Amino acid sequence: MDHPYLTKEHDIFRSSLRKFLQKEAYPHYEQWESDRGIPRSFWQKLGEQGFLCPDIDVEYGGSGADWGFSVIINEELERVGSGLIGIGLHNDIVVPYINEYGTDEQKQRWLPSCATGETITAIAMTEPGAGSDLAAIKTTARSEGEHYILDGQKTFITNGIQCDLVIVACKTDIDASPPHKGISLLAVETDTVGFSRGRKLEKVGLHCQDTAELFFQECKVPKSNLIGEEGKGFQYLMKKLQQERLVVAIAAQTSCERMFSLTLDYIKGREAFGKRISQFQHIQFKMAEMATEIQMGRAFLDGLISEHIQGRDIVTKVSMAKYKLTETSRKVAGECMQLHGGYGYMEEYEIARRYRDVPVASIYAGTNEIMKLIIAKNLGL
Repeated sequence: MDHPYLTKEHDIFRSSLRKFLQKEAYPHYEQWESDRGIPRSFWQKLGEQGFLCPDIDVEYGGSGADWGFSVIINEELERVGSGLIGIGLHNDIVVPYINEYGTDEQKQRWLPSCATGETITAIAMTEPGAGSDLAAIKTTARSEGEHYILDGQKTFITNGIQCDLVIVACKTDIDASPPHKGISLLAVETDTVGFSRGRKLEKVGLHCQDTAELFFQECKVPKSNLIGEEGKGFQYLMKKLQQERLVVAIAAQTSCERMFSLTLDYIKGREAFGKRISQFQHIQFKMAEMATEIQMGRAFLDGLISEHIQGRDIVTKVSMAKYKLTETSRKVAGECMQLHGGYGYMEEYEIARRYRDVPVASIYAGTNEIMKLIIAKNLGL
């Protein structure tokens, strides 16, 4: 792949990561799927090799690398399997809140262990009664001396079972008007009294990625764990959602490329009616259509990544990419399974797993319906 934002140094890094994953991930992935979890030892091996949080400053345990290195990590992990998304969430969604809005003391306390894999992070926004409507969250944190007393419930939390540190969106001012101005972010260490995990949720796909319910009952959180300023949580979340949705778009695009490659190999080797099925015009047309759509998606995505690395505000275009590329991945999964015939429905074929894994990307990080609302609003509608 010829990404315009990558250099020779990035290529060397990709090669190193691929070698690592060939040894430490690909041979074990199906077992992780069966076990419904990724071992902590894998996180620690990633950390030892510098594949966690590469963009945080050297003084906090990172490499101070540009975001192109994170793009490579997300792409290569997705090629192994979509169930590794929790690593991208840790690197590029949760840790950046601490890195950008945290105090020096907070950074010194948490970032080094995030970079080594000793600390696994999660972010808790979604609640049973509040999904896309973040301003409607019910989790509260009342002030009591030098602590906040946190009460509430979160659900669908990626890394929820294994996390050691979770950033919680909560209401520190229940009377704020408008309501979103009462939202703050608290970093909660999972050994805090009053914190508990619910069940590990059983999902249609992403079987090795742990997803959980989290509970906070009179959870006593030091005020020194407040991320940024009180009442600015919603503002922080909105700012960081650009990168979160870009990470989802990268995964969707990479998944499309992987599914297409699997199918291209399959149709070239499968025979029916006395010839390879790749020789049938209908199948050629299907592959041509997918190849075109996937290539156009890659061109648009690469442009967005370049702009994001330059620090530009590209919320509208990222919303377009998240919506379009996740929808494309669902379409490609269906087409590729169909082209595999009956074998595509067998668990021993990777396309079956991909078919299960891709649909949820159009739901998390803001549903595609929310993406369309953002696009429409920014069109002046």
